[in-house]
Amino acid sequence: MHILKSLGPAVARVPTKEALRAGLGALIGLALTGLFLLSPTVDLDLGLYLVAPFGASSVLLFAVPNSPLAQPWSAIVGNTVAAFVGVAVCLFVTDPALRIALAVGLAITATILCRAVHPPAGAVAMTAAMSPDAIAHLGFWFALTPIAFGTIALVLLATLYARLTGRHYPFRQFEDPNIHGTADRNPIERLGLSEEELTGILERYRQSFNLGVEDLARLIGAAELQAAAHSSGPLTAQDIMSRNLVTVTSNAPLGEIADLFRRHHFTSLPVVGVDQTFLGVIFQMHLISQARDDALRLDRGFRAAFRRLLDRDRERPMTAADIMSVASPRATGDTPIGALLPMMAEGDTDAVPVLEYGKIVGIVTRTDLVAALSRSAARAGSA
Repeated sequence: MHILKSLGPAVARVPTKEALRAGLGALIGLALTGLFLLSPTVDLDLGLYLVAPFGASSVLLFAVPNSPLAQPWSAIVGNTVAAFVGVAVCLFVTDPALRIALAVGLAITATILCRAVHPPAGAVAMTAAMSPDAIAHLGFWFALTPIAFGTIALVLLATLYARLTGRHYPFRQFEDPNIHGTADRNPIERLGLSEEELTGILERYRQSFNLGVEDLARLIGAAELQAAAHSSGPLTAQDIMSRNLVTVTSNAPLGEIADLFRRHHFTSLPVVGVDQTFLGVIFQMHLISQARDDALRLDRGFRAAFRRLLDRDRERPMTAADIMSVASPRATGDTPIGALLPMMAEGDTDAVPVLEYGKIVGIVTRTDLVAALSRSAARAGSA
């Protein structure tokens, strides 16, 4: 039974939405490349044609963009180096079987030494070794077009597609600034471990090709958060949420919202409709951002445009509906606080509304969460 289980899927279940996102990305990427940059048929005059390894590259670029094997250096350098190796072997080795095996084996070695492992690179080298006529015509130009040129195009399209669909590609590096633009690590990644130590862990367990340092930091941080949630006991959102809510309607003017923030020292305000139906939430940062944008408009000398904006706002002043977030995390009364921790750990969410049948019944702030964890820790210490 254990052997049979080991033959099953090793990948966690992926949401259908993510599968469709990846498939659509590969479809768009290859279609645009084939329509505007590379020919779907072999073109030995210019060398601008699609090759089968681009399909394999698309799997990595669009389906697993976080993988170290899918990053631009790995994809572009890996495919290009493998192409040069494949061409060289094809030009000097005549036996087909030996030529193919040698091309792939040397390509693997070369890409590892270049820190550019990209699985489709093996197929690139094999394609060159299996195409002696094309290589005789194109020579080492094959490594530039179609291989390098086509890979660069796919990487650029994957970057654009990731931005449009809310993903990060290329994946951010360990030393990148946090979401606040400061030099501190993001809260979930403050492990007390340096990049060198995390790299050492990956090398020790031979996972350097499977996981990046940034991913490892985030996973360790998430695991620590989950462990902290276990120590907090079976608390749920309804145990710690604020119930006496101050809310605004969607047509509340910004001046009224600013006054509520000032009077109550809140960092968030729920926006509701009829019968407390939840519509969205305004975080204080939204109001500050709006004020900053208005000030920048004025500072840059667009006084005439700003006057027109003021005239427009006199006709229809900006309201809560214009700045509220409708896609913020939300919870139910039964949501364990362990599920709330990662929602607020990154720092871009100050509060999570608690809903019941679409109506807001409470809100859990970061202060509520810290207080609950502190009480749990105190009880554990006194036990």
